[in-house]
Amino acid sequence: MPVSRSRRQVLQGAASAALTTSVMGSLSTPAQAAEDTFDVIVIGSGAAGMTAALSAAKRGLRAVVIEKANKFGGSTARSGAGIWIRNNEVLRQAGVTDTPEQAAAYLDAVVGPIVPAERKAAYLQQGPAMISFILRNTPMRFRWMEGYSDYYPELPGGKPNGASIEPDQFDGRLLGKELANLNPPYLATPPGVVIFGGEYKWLNLAAVSAKGALVAANAVARYVEAKLKGEIPLTMGQALAAGLRAGLLQANVPVWLNTPLIDLQFDHNGRVNGVLVSKNGTPTLIQATRGVVMAAGGFEHNLKMRLEYQQHPITTDWTVGTKTNTGDGILAGQRAGGALDLMDDAWWGPVIPLPDGPYFVLAERTLPGSIMVNSQGKRFVNEAAPYTDFVHTTYLQSLVSQDITAWMVVDQRFRNRYLFKETLPFLPLPQSWYDAGVVVKDLTLEGLAAKMGVPPAALRNTVQRFNGFADAGKDLDFHRGDSAYDHYYTDPAVRPSSSLAALRYAPFYAFKIRPGDLGTKGGLRTDARARVLRDDGSVIEGLYAAGNNSASVMGHSYAGAGSTIGPAMTFGYIAGNDLADNSTSV
Repeated sequence: MPVSRSRRQVLQGAASAALTTSVMGSLSTPAQAAEDTFDVIVIGSGAAGMTAALSAAKRGLRAVVIEKANKFGGSTARSGAGIWIRNNEVLRQAGVTDTPEQAAAYLDAVVGPIVPAERKAAYLQQGPAMISFILRNTPMRFRWMEGYSDYYPELPGGKPNGASIEPDQFDGRLLGKELANLNPPYLATPPGVVIFGGEYKWLNLAAVSAKGALVAANAVARYVEAKLKGEIPLTMGQALAAGLRAGLLQANVPVWLNTPLIDLQFDHNGRVNGVLVSKNGTPTLIQATRGVVMAAGGFEHNLKMRLEYQQHPITTDWTVGTKTNTGDGILAGQRAGGALDLMDDAWWGPVIPLPDGPYFVLAERTLPGSIMVNSQGKRFVNEAAPYTDFVHTTYLQSLVSQDITAWMVVDQRFRNRYLFKETLPFLPLPQSWYDAGVVVKDLTLEGLAAKMGVPPAALRNTVQRFNGFADAGKDLDFHRGDSAYDHYYTDPAVRPSSSLAALRYAPFYAFKIRPGDLGTKGGLRTDARARVLRDDGSVIEGLYAAGNNSASVMGHSYAGAGSTIGPAMTFGYIAGNDLADNSTSV
């Protein structure tokens, strides 16, 4: 949904642009010559930025990646690194049957008309080519996330068995000294294992499932094998960021760390032809003969922007996006005249606000024997629904209750069966969680409700009603378990529905839930060629955007695992090729 700017914002943007032009003018004098000139400058070293730089470099352009942080990889390196690209060669080799028509029907059903048809078509058409390009120009390989269902598999063209891929195991030694500059993961892999994102669900079931135990054993065996070979095994976001960086090393593309963007530079025709950055604390002008690609992430850690654009209450404390994502690229593009879309939205998901940072609740809310209740002690959502839908529903129901607080309630049976974050079954939860008030525990539901601050009778009635649904295997209120996606993070041993189990065994636990996110999904409006557009639809020559710097091709929804990274890499790839194909050197 387009976001219009107020007259005040327009005037502020004009003033800022005038100031920037003045500063750049002084830097463009012979005494302040540009440090270097490249064909393409990419702002940001996540999946979008590195793919853009690599595609430009492989077309013969001289590219550089500018990174604000002291590490490369951004939120990509912290992620599970699922990639949602239909009809790619990795899926075909795995035996996944698909057609472009099915993929288009599904994306249309998920996204709707809010995103122009040309952008959706470009994503679906160029995505498979991007995967093939990465396979041929980096040492990285991919694997099918078999069984990881599309998020709405019942829609036309949906894939109940999944259409997402992820990086295969990657040897970090291939990066040499550059490995030390890789942004660390959001959650550290359990020690002594090599685990893939598509297998993580089985770790939660390792204590109660033969397949879970087998997956855990294989994860240990992979780790031992890698260590015997002297390898540094990386998976998920670590593998994706490292693999792309290895491709840049092979293509001789430099990545400048600790180099934040100050603003864009323009020629006398208004075309973007460079950037002003802070390099070693010194304002430095870098010229671009072809153009600039904005791929610097979202604005999840910019409180001012979140308060301006997003539904309240909102904070920067509930996001798991990388700390340096403060909207720099979006703001620079806006000052240049770029239009904004989808600024009210994010890649939402429920989080527990733990003392050491928010924990994104993926499996725990879906495993049988957990329910979500609001401040009135009542269920309000299908707990197993796609995580972005969960938060959309949280905000909608808060319009009635005037409170976004939610709680995940489980019993001792749940705690005895399943891993919770890194806490093994049967083991006590960290005392710091109780001290921070993010978890409460009691022998009775009434006592638990008192500690939660919800009406005791309401919580008792809610649990009793849910228990009846669990016994019957059918959730009549919110239809949990009706979709194939609902059963991904579940326990096959639980019957009659692997998604539903009664809460009967004391003590009972409740975990505070907040509306968190993986990052924001609104940003600069772009066309099918990843070029940044003005409000009137005209193109800002020389300026491109991809990843969370741009408004998402997914609109307000989320097609499947990897709907962030898949489009980010694809439109980065499109931008790099368009710069080679269509831009005229200046």
